[in-house]
Amino acid sequence: MKQLPKRISSIDILRAITMFLMIFVNDVAGVDKIPLWIEHTEASFDGMGFSDLIFPAFLFIVGLSLPFAIQGRIKKGDSFTSIFLYIALRAFALIVMGFFHVNMENYNYDQAVLSYPVFMISLTIGFFLIWLDYPEKLAKPIKYTLITLGIIIVATMAYLFKGGNAAHPKDLEPQWWGILGIIGWAYLFAATTYLLTGGKFAFLLPAFIVFALINITSHMDLQHIDLWMIGDASSITLMLGGAVISTLYTIFIGKGKDQNLWVLLTIAGISSLLFGFIIRPYAGGISKIYSTPAWVFICMGISILMFELLIYIVDFKDKKKWFSLISPAGTSTLTCYLIPYLLYSLFSLIDFNYPHYFNYGIGGIIRSLFIAFVVIRIVGFLEKRSLRLKV
Repeated sequence: MKQLPKRISSIDILRAITMFLMIFVNDVAGVDKIPLWIEHTEASFDGMGFSDLIFPAFLFIVGLSLPFAIQGRIKKGDSFTSIFLYIALRAFALIVMGFFHVNMENYNYDQAVLSYPVFMISLTIGFFLIWLDYPEKLAKPIKYTLITLGIIIVATMAYLFKGGNAAHPKDLEPQWWGILGIIGWAYLFAATTYLLTGGKFAFLLPAFIVFALINITSHMDLQHIDLWMIGDASSITLMLGGAVISTLYTIFIGKGKDQNLWVLLTIAGISSLLFGFIIRPYAGGISKIYSTPAWVFICMGISILMFELLIYIVDFKDKKKWFSLISPAGTSTLTCYLIPYLLYSLFSLIDFNYPHYFNYGIGGIIRSLFIAFVVIRIVGFLEKRSLRLKV
C-alpha cells in the first residue's frame, strides 16, 4: 500500500483559498453597491449568493482534515480517552472564542469601561497567549506563565464586558455561538463520531447518513426532537461529508487506484449537487440562514468538485507554488481568522477611514481583496516567526 504524507497539500490549499475568500466576504459586507450575487442572500429568499458558499466550504474542509489528525494520534498510540480530550479541548477553544465574538455584536459602547477596539485587542491578545503554538524549546515556567496571563486577560474581559443598552444591560450570554462556535460544536460531534467509528468507512458513511437525515427530516417537519447542540445537524453533516471524502481519498490513493478516485469524486460531487436541487422544493428551498438540506448538499457538491480539482493541480501536477502567496492561510488558519479583529480595531483606534472610492462598487471589491491578501501576508510573517495558534 502506498504511504500517504502526513499533510495533504490539496487540503491545505483548499483551506487557504477558502480562508482568503472568508476574509474577503467578511470585509466586502461593509461595501455598498456591490453585485447581489456576491452578497449573502436574505433568509426569505430561495437561493444563495457567493458569500453563502464560503462557511459551508470551511466546515467541509475541517472534515477533510479531521481523519488525518485523529489517525495520526491513533498511530502514535494515544488512548481513546486522550484523543477524546484532545477533541474536547479543541472544540472548547473554538466555542469560547465564538461565544465572545457573538456577544461583541451587542457591545454597550456607552457604559463599557473599555472602548470596543481596546476591548477587542485585549481579548484577542488573551486568545493568542492561551492557544499559541509555543515552541518545545521554550522553558515550561515561561510557557505556563504566558498561558496564565492569557487566561487572566480573557477572564478580566469577561468581567468588564457590558452588553445591551442602558435600559436593558446584559452580561455575556449564549446566543447563536458565532462562526467559530458553530465550528467548535460541529467539530465536537463530528470528531467524536469519527473516533467512535474508528475511522472505518463502513461505519463512517452510515453515521454521515444519520446526521444528513436529521437535517432533512427537521426541515421537512418530519421530526421535532430537541437534539441539544446538534440542532438540525447541518454543520455536522457538512463536516462529516468532508471526513467521508478524505477517508475515500486515503483508501484509493493508498491502494494506487487513482482512476477510481476521479470517478468516485466526480459522482459524489455531482450527486450531492443534484440531490440538493431535487430536495429544494420539499425542505425549505435553498437558505444559508435556515441551513436547509438544499443549501447543505449544493455547497457540499461544489466543495467536493473543488477538492477534486485541487487534488489534480496540487497533488498530481505539483503546482503548489501557484498558491504560495496565500498558503499561510492554509496552515495558520485560526490565526488568519483572528488577525482582522486586531486590524479593524487598530483602524478604529487611529480613526482610519478608506478613501470614498474604496467604500462602494468595484473600488470596494478591490479593497476587500487587498485586505484579505494583507491579512494573509501578516499571518505568513508571523508564521515564519513561529507565532501561530494551535487549536
